[in-house]
Amino acid sequence: MANLGEVIGAASAVVKGMGVTLKEMMSPTVTENYPDEPAKLQERYRGAHELQRDENGMEKCVACFLCAAACPSNCIYIEAAENTDQLRISGGERYAKVYNIDYNRCIFCGYCVEACPTDAITHGHGFEIASYNTSTLIYRKEDMLVKIPEGAKPPVIAEHAEASAH
Repeated sequence: MANLGEVIGAASAVVKGMGVTLKEMMSPTVTENYPDEPAKLQERYRGAHELQRDENGMEKCVACFLCAAACPSNCIYIEAAENTDQLRISGGERYAKVYNIDYNRCIFCGYCVEACPTDAITHGHGFEIASYNTSTLIYRKEDMLVKIPEGAKPPVIAEHAEASAH
């Protein structure tokens, strides 16, 4: 036979739970009017990737391949090339000549962002990447590279090329 204290405790738990339910039923409904209004995303949202530049406008990626090695779905493809005095793309010895992410395979885990020693790859807030054509889900370096900041000169160093020509 049930103890009277247990019955009262169970009844009070049911009343407390119903109180929470009724309170939520009476509160106003919050609706996002997407796509008429921009979506409100949290700061930590993991959207489409972005390749960052430094304050001088040079690419931060030095083609170290750590992001590709950390990726569990093997969706990152990189080809490296050497920086020269005539053509300097990044601050390191190498730069990513080709940098592709296959969003058909990407699981947005963030391991590539964590593995990057130069903070070259980050998650942006882009989320409208759905497509009926899977070939459009392979994003190339040009698609992900952020624009050159205003006031920064382009990454090609022309002074060295002119100096070596004289």
